[in-house]
Amino acid sequence: MGYLVDPKETIEILNKYRFVFQKRFGQNFLIDVHVLEKILRAADINKDDFVVEIGPGIGTMTQFLCENAREVVAVEIDKNLIPILEEDTLKGYDNLTIINEDILKLDLNKLVEERNGGKKIKVVANLPYYITTPIIMQLFEEHIPIENITVMVQQEVAERMQSGPGTKDYGALSLAVQYYAQPYIAAYVPQNCFMPRPNVSSAVIRLTLHEEKPVRVKDDRLMFSLIRASFNHRRKTLVNGLSADMGKFYTKDRILEALKKCGFKETVRGEELTLQQFAELSEAL
Repeated sequence: MGYLVDPKETIEILNKYRFVFQKRFGQNFLIDVHVLEKILRAADINKDDFVVEIGPGIGTMTQFLCENAREVVAVEIDKNLIPILEEDTLKGYDNLTIINEDILKLDLNKLVEERNGGKKIKVVANLPYYITTPIIMQLFEEHIPIENITVMVQQEVAERMQSGPGTKDYGALSLAVQYYAQPYIAAYVPQNCFMPRPNVSSAVIRLTLHEEKPVRVKDDRLMFSLIRASFNHRRKTLVNGLSADMGKFYTKDRILEALKKCGFKETVRGEELTLQQFAELSEAL
């Protein structure tokens, strides 16, 4: 059997198993070899790597990963895809484990400890767009030993992840991602590279996790509460946005005092502050 990037092969497999696309899983399968090669290059997969793939679908990307990595664990939520993967498209790869599970419920730290001696892994994912952010944030927040995450996301989400202060895309997601990782958009992917065609354009983004966080704060949860509060009220000044969401913790005078201590104007808006400046404000409060 040929590679599944040939649309004919993909259709044959889907028909053979009478597979029905599940809208709730946001399934769109890649059918473009050039995009797959760009993902592999961006993820920098080599024979030393232990790779976790989230959402293998019918195994299109998994075939390439198995041929280029030392070991691959593919985590697929849809039980209807498991027979296709095990009996057909990925049959014969001895460096592969398929797990039928929701990635948000899987103990990845335990898996990495047991299967890779706790050493850093690489993550590759083609995620349903409605759940991209929760999955990426969980990978960050659980302190799993990860070197990089290469993920297909909605184009505007990718652009938001790498935006800087003062731009329209800059927001809480930009700051959260940049606190944990260095984002780099590796490729833009048009709709016709998928089956079925999604309604939006996509992008491949690589998130290389920082060896050391770019800012140091005593309480990163407080910093992210300030970030969320400021972007919940984009049109308001920072002091009014924080007062609206965090008034029961901090009086307006206390917030103004903290702004002054950091050397910020009273009229400053959250979208003007860098990650470093949010860290300073968090420490001041």
